[in-house]
Amino acid sequence: MDPQSGHLLVFLLLVSAIGFSPSGAAQKGSNGESPPESLPSAPGTLPHFQMEPEDAYIIKSNPIILRCRALPAIQIFFKCNGEWVHQNDHWFEESVDESTGLKALEVFINVTRQQVEDYHGSEDYWCQCVAWSNLGTSKSRRASVRIAYLRKNFEQDPQGKEVPIEGMIVLHCRPPEGVPTAEVEWLKNEEPIDALQDENIDTRADHNLIIRHARLSDSGNYTCMASNIVAKRRSASATVVVYVNGGWSSWLEWSACSVSCGRGVQKRSRTCTNPTPLNGGAFCVGTSMQKVSCSAQCPVEGMWKEWSDWSNCSPECEHQRERECTMPPTGNGVKPCEGLNQESENCTDGLCIQGAESGSDIALYSGLGAAIIAVAVLVVGITLYRRSQSEYGVDVIDSSALTGGFQTFNFKTVRQGNSLLLNSSLQPDLTVSRTYSGPICFQDPMDKELMTESSIFNPLTDIKVKVQSSFMVSLGVTERPEFHSKTLSGTFPHGNNRCFGTLHNRNKTPYIQNLSSVSSKPEMRVCGLFGHQGGRLVMPNTGVSLLIPHEAIAEDNSWEIYLSVNQGEPSLQLEGSEVLLAPEVTCGPLDLTFSTPVALTIPHCAEVSCDWNVRLKRRTQQGKWEEVMCTDDETTSFYCLLDPFACHILMDSFGTYALVGEPLTDCAVKELKVAVFGCMSCNSLDYNLRVYCMDNTPCAFQEVLADERHQGGQLLEEPKLLHFKGNTFSIQISVLDIPPFLWRIKPFTACQEVPFSRVWCSNQQPLHCAFSLERYTPATTQLSCKICVRQVKGHELILQIQTSILENERETIAFFAPEETNFLAHTGPKAFKIPHSIRQRICATFDTPNSKGKDWQLLAQKLSINRNLCYFATKSSPSAVILDLWEARHPYDGSLDSLACALEEIGRTQTKLSLVSETHTEDPDFTYSRQNGL
Repeated sequence: MDPQSGHLLVFLLLVSAIGFSPSGAAQKGSNGESPPESLPSAPGTLPHFQMEPEDAYIIKSNPIILRCRALPAIQIFFKCNGEWVHQNDHWFEESVDESTGLKALEVFINVTRQQVEDYHGSEDYWCQCVAWSNLGTSKSRRASVRIAYLRKNFEQDPQGKEVPIEGMIVLHCRPPEGVPTAEVEWLKNEEPIDALQDENIDTRADHNLIIRHARLSDSGNYTCMASNIVAKRRSASATVVVYVNGGWSSWLEWSACSVSCGRGVQKRSRTCTNPTPLNGGAFCVGTSMQKVSCSAQCPVEGMWKEWSDWSNCSPECEHQRERECTMPPTGNGVKPCEGLNQESENCTDGLCIQGAESGSDIALYSGLGAAIIAVAVLVVGITLYRRSQSEYGVDVIDSSALTGGFQTFNFKTVRQGNSLLLNSSLQPDLTVSRTYSGPICFQDPMDKELMTESSIFNPLTDIKVKVQSSFMVSLGVTERPEFHSKTLSGTFPHGNNRCFGTLHNRNKTPYIQNLSSVSSKPEMRVCGLFGHQGGRLVMPNTGVSLLIPHEAIAEDNSWEIYLSVNQGEPSLQLEGSEVLLAPEVTCGPLDLTFSTPVALTIPHCAEVSCDWNVRLKRRTQQGKWEEVMCTDDETTSFYCLLDPFACHILMDSFGTYALVGEPLTDCAVKELKVAVFGCMSCNSLDYNLRVYCMDNTPCAFQEVLADERHQGGQLLEEPKLLHFKGNTFSIQISVLDIPPFLWRIKPFTACQEVPFSRVWCSNQQPLHCAFSLERYTPATTQLSCKICVRQVKGHELILQIQTSILENERETIAFFAPEETNFLAHTGPKAFKIPHSIRQRICATFDTPNSKGKDWQLLAQKLSINRNLCYFATKSSPSAVILDLWEARHPYDGSLDSLACALEEIGRTQTKLSLVSETHTEDPDFTYSRQNGL
């Protein structure tokens, strides 16, 4: 028997032992074609595997396919885990290799999940191919088959960290167990991290994320992502906050001395911006401002020496004498001597007449005589003309003659249907621009003296000056009725609202007054009982209020808290160029302290700009005033926020406070409210107009209204605002366009002027000018004119007056919306706009820093609180204090819409939805509406 026959015999015996024949397998693979023995093969060549089975993973219940291909091959079979796979489980494909012409055979088998699970050997489930040729057999590599999986839970989740800038960040991650082993990928804010593009990041060390030098941009939410062929798993997110501790900038240069003469203060400041604290970093330690005392040498006044002796009598019959002004040397200059340094007089008592000049003297005297005669003729002519005009009862006055010194301005067309026009079909053209020039006009020389600042503003008793027959000027101080906060009519202003309501009728009382201060009772006062839930105390119609936050007062305690406004002469002694911008306000009891700051709101009259240096002052228990802070200071003891119409003060204790301003330039502006009132005089033909210029605060306007109610005055036109500059120029007030055939005001009496210092330093005391008009006949019942109020080299405004002087025909002017005065003290949850549950959630969200910077500092920024943030950083809940300040700033017009919009901008839309829904569900009594003006 030859060797080949021996090998074939062994093969047949082996095939018969496992229950199938190679020929049968070949027939199955060739779909009934000729048996494999008919294919040519190369004698003496072992099979060579062109394709070997590869390792595979069973995913879920899907079977895998193993395949192999050998050349030359008579038969190929799979053996798995040491056992032959049944021939019926094989699929064969036969082919002839084109390059060699040898027979190639390819075989496939399926391996199911059940087969792998039923195998309990010490090794993984494996399979390999065995191929036969005429020369012998060859075996392929073993291919393992495993069931793929990935468990759900990470063995170690990354943990959040807070690290300083430039610090190292290491986040650990151990992925879940799985087959095959899971690959790890890191995400930052849901975006994959590419360590190859950022040399500062390393993800190679055992799946950990390492950031060598932390940057602000590295703050974020980090997630470890594990995945294999079966599934993906996400770890819990780790929040990384990279914070920056604040550092002081360099000190600025010392400011100039605050006074030009005497003792003053120099300041220098620095800011916590090198760097600025970020993401909860610590604020700078220390003060942001330093003050030192300074002194400026005052100018020394020059002194006159004695007069010299009279000189000899000159040919002109005069002699002279002189004196010298001594100027002491000083570094700050001197003030020149006042007066003349030379005098001359006739040295012959008028007896010296020179012949050479007698002709010129005669000509001089002749000219003077002719001038006197001409003036006399002119006076007689004017007198005769006025008498001829008086026969018709008419005193025609051109309004252009009454407005000397005024700038160009335009008048709008009068209201339709004006009964004061003589011919209603001929409407006057009031849109033409008129230019007035010339000196300011007064009724006579005495008025000029009265108008000087040294005389007209001195405290006087009821002095009256009769000026011709139709103009009465009264200079004096009138008593005003006592004011009780609990008996208000509810028709005065509240808060900073500039809306208007109705003024009721008043008793008629004769009242003519010119350029005087309206006196008042010294104080208005309200009080309420407050406890742990806090509340709001409101001074009606003044804009003054006090917000007591929830938990500011200890639990189980309650206090009677009061609020008062000083309406008398201010007790604060102003220094230098200081101006009182708001009334003095006292809140008490003075010995009460709080666990969280309370918010005091005081209205002011300054136009907020960099032209003011606004300071808060407090009166000590000894009665002295001390400066608490400047609104630009960085301090942790007080917080002062200056809004356009009010100042909001956060404080821990009560006291008496005042707001003062120091103008830094001539462009500093005080806002004045101008209002016109009118009433009948004792003489039935006379009618009085009173023009008030007052600081634009509700307190000042309330004084005027209370006084006019007492005097029987009628508000004739909606009040308007005048921007009064600190440029030292006075205010001029004039009456224009009086109907010529119905009313008259004497020539050169329709214009009055108020000195600058009287208006600028009014200290919340209203001022006014009075004008007296006269009707020609009692049949005239309508008055139409214009009131022009302007500051020289400043702003001006026009008030159009059109009213009936009869009480029953007067058209009431809407000027202040009624305010509910029965509830001065609001306590408990209804005193606040934000429900307590919503407030707690907002505080819990923003008090904790997070990776995206959405902390209380961003909340403050969105609510327009951009400075002195170190004050809030010292509080246990900065967000709560910020929300208290928001409540104080929106007592009437505040709605939750603005707060919800701010939260939505920060990216917390869910907070807004909860805010709106819970407003309607948790507190049905709490509503807000822009239409209702809340």
